[in-house]
Amino acid sequence: MIYEYRLPSPALRGYVRLLQLIHLDFSKAAVVPFKPYWPRPDNCLAFYPRDLETVEYVNSGLKQAKPRSALIGQPTIVTNRYVGRDFFVFQVVFQPGALYRLTGLPSSELTNTFVDAEAVFSGEIRQVNERLSSTGDYEDMVRIVEDFLHFLIRRSRRDSLPIDKVSQLMLNSHSVTSPLMRSMEWLASEACLSTKQFYRKSVERLGIGPKLFDRIVRFDQAIKLRNATPGRDWLSIALEANYYDQKHLVRDFREFTTLTPTQFAQQESKAPERTFGIAEK
Repeated sequence: MIYEYRLPSPALRGYVRLLQLIHLDFSKAAVVPFKPYWPRPDNCLAFYPRDLETVEYVNSGLKQAKPRSALIGQPTIVTNRYVGRDFFVFQVVFQPGALYRLTGLPSSELTNTFVDAEAVFSGEIRQVNERLSSTGDYEDMVRIVEDFLHFLIRRSRRDSLPIDKVSQLMLNSHSVTSPLMRSMEWLASEACLSTKQFYRKSVERLGIGPKLFDRIVRFDQAIKLRNATPGRDWLSIALEANYYDQKHLVRDFREFTTLTPTQFAQQESKAPERTFGIAEK
């Protein structure tokens, strides 16, 4: 079993924010629970070298099976993830705008969906999938995936722009930066863009507009604060995550998960990793 988040090698950090290795064995479980996957500010490349995963879109009830590797766009709605008994995901979480830079695909085409990575990267990633499926050594898997990422960066199709740095600022700002410093006008200015250009470029590079991205960053922060300190009240969590008040936090829970904070926390407490005493933080 492994449940690990790690930084990529230094040469990859301009493109990759995080590597997630999650391998859980449910062979003895009577029922494998689903994972309520809240919206978080991520564009990802995910590999499934063991059992595959099925995604249910809660707002429509649509269920889709994931391929062996998938490019996953920015989510704005909760999904339920159904995993196999031998569940393994190796997920590459990109820096804001990096997936667009690597593929040239407008990120808006991936919002709330995923595509088979083999359809985008063809034979190269097919070899990666085969190599991951044939090894049980986690460090070997990291080397395989990082080698592939280096290959993608060498043939990157787009340059980094100031808006990518601004998006990273938004990603890391909610616990340290005042709401005034996060005004859309100020952020657009830092990106050397008008507010209209800032919106258009954000949709192209992130998949959504900057205001929605900022809300999802804040919402993700609130849930992770709750998971880290489950006894805390929602008001103090809302204020630390830079919500104006608890009412605005409840509004985001309703919009992003269809549930109240307490209802979602109860559902998330039954997620697959909780079987092993792990809470996502």
